[in-house]
Amino acid sequence: MNPPIPGNESLSSFEEMHFVEDIGLYFERLGLPRMAGRILGVLLISDPQEQSITDIGQKLNASKSSISIMARLLLEVGLIERVPSPIPRRDYFRFKQGGWILYMHQWLELMAGLHVIAERGLTLIENKSPELRERLQEAHDMFSYIEEHFPALLKDLEEKRGTK
Repeated sequence: MNPPIPGNESLSSFEEMHFVEDIGLYFERLGLPRMAGRILGVLLISDPQEQSITDIGQKLNASKSSISIMARLLLEVGLIERVPSPIPRRDYFRFKQGGWILYMHQWLELMAGLHVIAERGLTLIENKSPELRERLQEAHDMFSYIEEHFPALLKDLEEKRGTK
């Protein structure tokens, strides 16, 4: 492995760059901007864990405006947090402790919303053919199952990690 590059100029190894790109591609598969995933990837492996917009931009060879916009998205979904800066007028960010669990709770809320919509759809087509109803019934059953079982998994994880 290559020795770390002094300062915050860039990612220090091919493996680190590959990891950051993998997170970016994963986010893209989720329908989120790749840059948001790349920023998260940087924050997951950075030491020190607090990084400025400038630091992140240098590591990703990206503009400050792009980093700022995507950092706001990551703040909104609870994966990162803003931390006090030793330098005035400079924002620092880090991965938020418990961020993945918070993100999954938000995902669960989205699934609950889809469950309600699927129930409404089933009501709309209750007198239609079973073939037509099956499309929505599958979604309804899946969302019901997720709502029934997933909260216990999150609670168990939170208890194991001591985060709740």
